Parts: sequence; structure tokens; C-alpha cells
Amino acid sequence: MYERQDSPAALPIYAQVSEVLIREIAAGRLADGQRLPPERQMAATHQVTVRTLRKSLKILEEKGLLERIQGSGNYVRSNPAAQSIYSMFRIELLAGGGLPTAKFLDITTCEKPSDLPEFGTSTRGTRMRRLRFLNKVPAAVEEIWLDADSGTVLAEQASDSLYRYYQVKLGFWISRAEDYVSIGQTPDWAPPEFGKSAGQATGFIERLSWEQKPHPVEYSRTWFDTDTARYVQRLK
Repeated sequence: MYERQDSPAALPIYAQVSEVLIREIAAGRLADGQRLPPERQMAATHQVTVRTLRKSLKILEEKGLLERIQGSGNYVRSNPAAQSIYSMFRIELLAGGGLPTAKFLDITTCEKPSDLPEFGTSTRGTRMRRLRFLNKVPAAVEEIWLDADSGTVLAEQASDSLYRYYQVKLGFWISRAEDYVSIGQTPDWAPPEFGKSAGQATGFIERLSWEQKPHPVEYSRTWFDTDTARYVQRLK
């Protein structure tokens, strides 16, 4: 289920486990007040060591999503304000949750085409195309444009979480985003793994993202397989 550490784009295993649990709490698959299974059982379920699992649970505890009661166990605590690495990734499996991972198809720096909305301050940008998975199930294809004046994404350093890459490698973070959800046609560059042929109608999301500047610095478009996943926005 998890991306091993020999993948340069992978998050640490303990962070991947914590993300799965956070998304399952958000989706209601782990309910407020629910007692989690014993740690050894959970570690076996997630195929990690007890030590790794405890690091994952520590993250949940720090975010107010877990309460440890001595002699009783670990209990889920709902905290709508809790943020995570994938807090702004709004696509989930139809059953809820799912660990997001990505396979980059192409990363190139070029002139922005005329069909993009205005964003950033440069005429150039880094274009990234990738296939997105939820629990290793192909769920979406993305085309993401980062304005050249905000930095360049290097293929050999690219991460599953681009927002995390922006913060760690480029020194800025995405503070807000606007999504526009509709129906689109699968692009002709989508790989066969996606399961939707070119031109086929499917879910479509356009997003403009801002850092701490008055203009957006990133534009993306995502085509998601409605037979596998759905777009979810939870109000707080």
C-alpha cells in the first residue's frame, strides 16, 4: 500500500501511515470516540513496525486527532481544523479516504499557452503532468503549471506532495486555493492506466493557488475518474 523509501518522491513511511489515518478520520471511516485496535494489530495491518506506527500516532496526537488513555487505549478525536500534507487534495475514493501518491509523466519548463488563465508574473512556467493514485488505484490525471518567477520544479527532486516541495525546496507555501468543478474531456496525453480514453467525459477540476502574494502563482487542471473517486469539500 505504501511507497517504499527507495522512491525519491515518497514521504517517510510513518508520514504516509499518518496521512491514511487522517484522511479516514476526515471521511468518517474512523469515528470520533472510536477506540483504535491495539498497536501491534494496527502495525500488522499497515505492514509497519510498532515503532513506525507510534511515530504515526504521535502526529495524530499533536494534531488533536488522537487521545491516549493510560490503561485503556488510543481513541479518535474529531478536529476539523487539523491540517495535513494532503489537506488540500480533495479527491477521495468513493468509499472515502485513500492515500494519494503520484507518477510523474512529464516535467518541462516552457512558455505558458494562451488557453491558460492569467496567473503569476512570468510568461513562462513549469508544466507537470502526472497520474494520481489513491491506495495505488489510478484515480486522476493532472496538469499543473507553476509560474517561473516562483521557482522551477526539478524532475529528480519532485515529490508526491508538490505543496510540500514548494515549502521545502522553493521557500514558499500555498496559503489558499479556489477550485472550479465541472465535467471535462480526458486529455489525449492521459496514459492507459487512467482507464478513461481521450475525449471521454469525466470529472474536471480547475484550481488557482496563491502563496502570500496578491496574485495566484499556480494553475492546475485535474481530470478524475468518477467510477473510482469523487471530489469532497468539507465545511468547517
